Amino acid sequence: MRVGVLALQGDVREHVAMLHEVGVTATTVQRPEQLDNLDGLIMPGGESTAIAHLLGTSGLREPLAQRMAQGLAILGTCAGLILLSTTVIDGRLDQWSYAALDVAVRRNGYGRQTASFETELDVVGVGMVPGVFIRAPRIDSVGPGVDVLARHDHGDGLHPVLVRQGAVWGASFHPELTKDTRVHRLFLDSI
Repeated sequence: MRVGVLALQGDVREHVAMLHEVGVTATTVQRPEQLDNLDGLIMPGGESTAIAHLLGTSGLREPLAQRMAQGLAILGTCAGLILLSTTVIDGRLDQWSYAALDVAVRRNGYGRQTASFETELDVVGVGMVPGVFIRAPRIDSVGPGVDVLARHDHGDGLHPVLVRQGAVWGASFHPELTKDTRVHRLFLDSI
């Protein structure tokens, strides 16, 4: 299995290390031709508007949209989730997304950097895993075709934090910032 990690900005090294830990060939993706022959792609956390800008300037924006349309398996974490979402609440006026995951997300929905936190999450089919939330997007709603695999109550009701729609996955949290490989394995097992 060959899985790429979008390497424009964000938690690239951490995802590559996690993929190596589970025995998967990982490659970084910075140019359109590097999307060829991938079985899956991880869109890491970082800053969603910066990554969106770099997708355009690198020439990756349209080729990645084409690969998504062809069914490429994708896991978006934090900023990656924002870029995959149908609706970005409180986004910048020029903010765009791929609309590949029928969810509405709120940027920094759990608070700014100083409000970052860690908690245990009960993931369907896996059990309790650590969740690291750093300026995390909050999923405010999901469409009918979206499976919710984990939820979290941050004092304002239960919100989805790990979702899947077909081959596209999104996580509000950073599974790559822990030593627990089970969220990555769950995604990889679906490919």
